[in-house]
Amino acid sequence: MAGETLAQLSNNLLYSSMAVYAGAMYCYAAEMAFAPRRQQTRAVPVAERSMATVARTPTAYDAAPRTAVDGGRAPAPPTGTHGTARADRVGRVGVALTVLAFALHLGAVVARGLSAGRAPWGNMFEFSTAGALAVTTVFLVLLARRDPRYPVRYLGLFVVGPVLLTLGLAVTVLYTDSEQLVPALKSVWLVIHVTAAIIASGILTLGFAQTICYLVQDRLERRGDGPAFMARFPSAAALDRAAYRMHAFAFPIWTFAVIAGAIWAENAWGRYWGWDPKETWAFITWVVYACYLHARATAGWRGRKAAYIALLGYGTFLFNYLVVNIFLVGLHSYAGVG
Repeated sequence: MAGETLAQLSNNLLYSSMAVYAGAMYCYAAEMAFAPRRQQTRAVPVAERSMATVARTPTAYDAAPRTAVDGGRAPAPPTGTHGTARADRVGRVGVALTVLAFALHLGAVVARGLSAGRAPWGNMFEFSTAGALAVTTVFLVLLARRDPRYPVRYLGLFVVGPVLLTLGLAVTVLYTDSEQLVPALKSVWLVIHVTAAIIASGILTLGFAQTICYLVQDRLERRGDGPAFMARFPSAAALDRAAYRMHAFAFPIWTFAVIAGAIWAENAWGRYWGWDPKETWAFITWVVYACYLHARATAGWRGRKAAYIALLGYGTFLFNYLVVNIFLVGLHSYAGVG
């Protein structure tokens, strides 16, 4: 009876967190909508820009640092501060709602684990809710750092949106009642292996969001114009560096998850590796991200080429999560829809 009560509490908390996430997503979208409109500019060579500034009276905007890493373009200043202040207020409300949603989400995951008396990631529903929680956790940790070199609030919509979609998929398609594990999952390696995979998935998702933002910002900087809200985003070069840092941080954790899974397989099935579909695609994901990091470190790839490899890596991760777990038959089939 207590287990059923906790399971119901978990469901209620999860639905509540989804409602609050939706409010946060609206705020982040409004923050972008309220961003002041910036003037369109054309791409100007650095040397030409320097000569042009000599012929006119310097302004406060001229004193702002400019570098050639942003495509050699001098971005125009925002047209007014009222829109900036309003957008900032709405963004702060979005952060507060994200913190509240995180607390409710965490309570849902904990209550689910208590209801079953085990780690709350024994099936696809639980892995999805825990993975979504990891994404929010990484986002809030980065927000708490307040590093001016790597602002992250601009990612709010790109974090809360996928989290909300994942939770929606979990409660509508992947839901499984709280119950005991199959024998193969009753191991300490469930905590070790799956925890590492969940943490890595959260970091990789942030890296994926930053990569998408980089590709968009890089294209706009090359054109010299773009929508108003992109003015609130870091430069393409900064986004590229931030995405690389996320992927470099996640890669060893994913590596550990793959190794821990092999050790668990030997303990459960008597072999370290059997080319099961889930094992195969976990390894493919590892190989693609290894190629991404290797290309940046040795071949000197920066920018769009490396970004496309990173997108391919996240695509293999999503294929493993959605297609392999649900549609392909293997020793990991118990992780499918219950």
